[in-house]
Amino acid sequence: METHDIEPENWLSRTTPAATIVIFRHDPAGGAPQILMVERNASLKFAGGATVFPGGKIDPADRELAARLGGDLDDMAARVAAVRETLEETGLVVGIAGEVNGHLAAEARRMLISEGDLAPVLARYGWQIATDQLVPFARWWPKHRTERIFDTRFYLADLGTGAVDIEVDATENRHLFWASAQGALDLAENGLIKVIFPTRRNLERLAQFSSFEEARRHAEATPIGTISPYLEERGGQRWLMIPDNLGYPVRGELLDTAQRG
Repeated sequence: METHDIEPENWLSRTTPAATIVIFRHDPAGGAPQILMVERNASLKFAGGATVFPGGKIDPADRELAARLGGDLDDMAARVAAVRETLEETGLVVGIAGEVNGHLAAEARRMLISEGDLAPVLARYGWQIATDQLVPFARWWPKHRTERIFDTRFYLADLGTGAVDIEVDATENRHLFWASAQGALDLAENGLIKVIFPTRRNLERLAQFSSFEEARRHAEATPIGTISPYLEERGGQRWLMIPDNLGYPVRGELLDTAQRG
């Protein structure tokens, strides 16, 4: 029997739209592709101390810029937010068309932190949102009883060689590092990092791919359904599950072991 966490009238009013980017780079040692991971400060109310992908909530200014860019407003606002949050959190310019180098990226990041809005940064450097560089991957909308609720759109992006500097923002995050998806899962298994339920499921999915292009092809061929984990009784035990046929090789785990926030 499947039962959702809370009733719809409760979670709709408590939902915050958000976006995140899974950033790939080539492994300098020639192994599996690496993904940028962000360790959040332990003091944060949601996912404090957890290791996640770069991203954050969609601000009103993101929606204003998205409305000017055209296309589906919710999707474009999520892309804008993902690009903005990544630059702010890590110093990486991802999902942008235009001249980019380390010096410009550092300048743009300082301007973004000062302005709090991506639009003037794009105008200052002659940049545009490159929608083709952001590949839709998933949409997660967990409906917790007690935790903050985020409706998060996930995108994939490729950094190529990854020969660029990254720098923690020292506010919401305390550590940035590159690891293969399986490497991150191994770190979690050994208790060296904390990953919440959606991150673990996405890392398991990402660990299937030997390159960004393979991940892109998979993402483009896989339907994106909104994922709201639900509880299911299995052999007298409660499992936290996600729907089938959305590209995930592991659909759930025991509720007692799942880290949800």
